[in-house]
Parts: sequence; C-alpha cells; structure tokens
Amino acid sequence: MGSRKIIHVDMDAFFASVEQMDNPDLRGKPVAVGGGSSRGVVAAASYEARKYGVRSAMPGFKAKQKCPHLIFVPPRFKRYKELSAQIREVFFEYTDLVEPLSLDEAYLDVTDNKPNIDSAIKIAKEIKQKIKKRIGLNASAGVSINKFLAKVASDLHKPDGLSVILPEDVQTFIDELPIEKFYGIGKSTALKMKTLGIATGKDLYEYSEIDLVNNFGKFGRYLFKVVRGNDDREVKAERVRKSISVERTFEEDLVEIKDVEEKIKLVNEKLVQSLVRTKIKGKTINLKIRFNDFTTITRSKSVKTYMQDPKVIESICWELFEQIKWEGKGIRLLGLGLSNLDTEQNEQQLEFELS
Repeated sequence: MGSRKIIHVDMDAFFASVEQMDNPDLRGKPVAVGGGSSRGVVAAASYEARKYGVRSAMPGFKAKQKCPHLIFVPPRFKRYKELSAQIREVFFEYTDLVEPLSLDEAYLDVTDNKPNIDSAIKIAKEIKQKIKKRIGLNASAGVSINKFLAKVASDLHKPDGLSVILPEDVQTFIDELPIEKFYGIGKSTALKMKTLGIATGKDLYEYSEIDLVNNFGKFGRYLFKVVRGNDDREVKAERVRKSISVERTFEEDLVEIKDVEEKIKLVNEKLVQSLVRTKIKGKTINLKIRFNDFTTITRSKSVKTYMQDPKVIESICWELFEQIKWEGKGIRLLGLGLSNLDTEQNEQQLEFELS
C-alpha cells in the first residue's frame, strides 16, 4: 500500500482576520477578538498584535500591557461559522474525507480525490487560492503522509504558508525537528524532556517505548510512533462530539451564595437551550469553577440514563458544588456541561462562551 496524501489546512488568525476583512479600518493594526473587559480573555489575535506577544487565551489586561494600542473587538461567532462553512465547501470539492478540528482547521485525505489530481501539493495550492479568491482570507497548509506530519508542516511557515514533507524526507525532518514543534507537546512536557536531554526528534528517537511510557504515560506510545514517522490515524469525516458545555466569566467575583445560585441557573438555562437545539442528551454532568487566583477545579457525576432535564442537571450541579471548599475565594468563572453523550456528530467538542 502506498503512502497516504494528507493535507492539514489552518486558517491564519481566523477570527481576527475576519474582523480585519470586514472592517477595513482594522487592517494593518493590532487586533484582539474578545478580551476587552477587565475580566476578558483574548480569543484570537491578529499577526500585528502577535508581534507584541499577544496570544489567544491571554487575559485582556495582560494583552493591553504588552500592546497599549491594541484594539479589542467583540467576537461574532455566527459570522465565523458562516465563513467556516464556505471554507469547508472548498474542501468538499476535492474530497469527502474532511475532518474538521475546529472552525478554522481541518484534515483532508486526498489520496483519492474528486478531480483525480495526482499531486497533493497542487491540491493544497488550489485550496489556498480558492479560499483567498472566494472568501478573502489566507490559509496555511501542510502536506505529508500522515496527520501528525501534515499538522506540524502547516505551522512551519505561517501566515499564508505551504509546507511539504515528502516520504523520503520524513525521518530527516523529524530528526531535526525541535521538540517544541512536535504536535501535542506542550510547555511542561517540553521542559521535562529538556531535563532528560531531549531537545530534538533525534534525541527522542533514542528512547525505547518502555522508557517513554514510564516517563510520559500513554502519551509515550504516541511519541514512540510519531518520532519514527508512524501515524496510522485515519481522516474521519465524522468526529465524535465528546461534550457540550457553557461557561461564563464574570466582571466581578462571586462571593455570595445567592449570586452563585443566580449564575448557576443562568448557565444551566443556556446549556439546556443548546441541548434542546442540538437534540443531544448525556449521562455525565460536569461542573467547572475557576477562582480569582486562577486555580481551576472540575467535578462530575453520572446518571444511569441519557437525559437533558434542567432540574436534574441543576440538582447534580449543586451536589457537586457542595463538595468544593470555596469560602474566602471569589469565583471568576462557572462552567456547566454534559458529556458521555448519545450522539456522534461532526465536532469533537462544542463550547459556548457567554459574554
């Protein structure tokens, strides 16, 4: 069996780029989507903002410190979803094997493709050109023999990049790849690897599977495979939705139980609206709380049957809440969700961030 031809397409600073496209006054300026309030968080940053060190998931006040002239704009998820659907239509012109990871990125298996184009590189170029011409946005793409390598490649030359890792170059590329560039390796894991003398793929290659499992658990098996260029995961057109949840970050910390009660009712109401709209039921209720010192805790409890009953969800939420010692700590975020779902849909997770 020959090598697969996998493309990973990743839109460049998608949310921020959409705002700049729709509002010419924002073009060429540092823009952050979200994060404008004193308790807000940056959802996306334009490349002009990134030059100052502004990144997604950064508190808005910190982003403003790094870039005093940063322009905050509120998110417009309806618009992002609209454009994401148009982008996916481009993908479907080439293959039905499209696996969305989020609104702004997806894997495509073009080993067998609708236009019968032999070169995956040519397909990637055409996809980038069509997205730019029809929608007006730049995308970066990575092309290789599996999902891991395609994902890594797409991030190499952003923005508006196209990177290719050919079969004959795979091991050389991985050997020279800094460990921080491996998809799935975060800062803490990279730091631990550095203490073990692992700085590149070549260093990682020297470790046995047993040693990697002993040091990194199940993730070690994944590392053992990908450092040898092996990733047999298929591009799946249907992704299993793992959970559906609602979160709310508050302008002022919650310190009174009556305020907590009010917000739990609100979050639960929004969650149930989403469950009813998407016709989803689940067995596991999940509670998430972030305190004003940014420590985050989660609690969960399962029931025997699939449900979306607001009374059951709220009752279990309070049962979980009572397990938490929170006196003296203000609550800045509340999240409520349902997992262990009865559905298989084309997303791995759906999350609603309330303003």
